[in-house]
Amino acid sequence: MATATLNLRLQPYRLMTKAEATNYCRRPVKKFEAQCPVAPIIMADGDRLYDVQDLDRWIDGLKSGSADDDDIIRRLA
Repeated sequence: MATATLNLRLQPYRLMTKAEATNYCRRPVKKFEAQCPVAPIIMADGDRLYDVQDLDRWIDGLKSGSADDDDIIRRLA
């Protein structure tokens, strides 16, 4: 009988800390800060969290060559 191993990486949360967001995007913190136009959501207690859906849209735009930083910033404002 044949067996197979499947490794899945699942992001369990929609909102991520900066450390989690940089890891998710596979960027060092300094490069993430310089390259990523996605602004964090500021929670009532002051925590700054990144929405995985906003990060995904940014990354999808990079792949298609249609990343529009101003559009992303406009949507987050």
